[in-house]
Amino acid sequence: MSKANELTKTAGAFDIRNFIGVLLGIFGVILAIAGLVDYTPDEAERTGGIDANLWTGISLILAAVFFIAWARLRPIRIIADESTEVAETGETRA
Repeated sequence: MSKANELTKTAGAFDIRNFIGVLLGIFGVILAIAGLVDYTPDEAERTGGIDANLWTGISLILAAVFFIAWARLRPIRIIADESTEVAETGETRA
């Protein structure tokens, strides 16, 4: 197969890094809110004065930003030949 007959596409929204980033972001926001709203002196005593929910939530949000940025900056490229493209769309490329 020659390079002229190859087409590249990106995985887009179906990239697993997007799913991971969104899930980490959701859990991070939930934990950060729990850390801000529901931090009691009893929890402070158990964790040595560190708000574990807040710091874990912030860390998860940062990890989510990393995964989503990684997926946007370096998308997965899928190589498809022209015959596959014609079969999927019904159009020919000139």
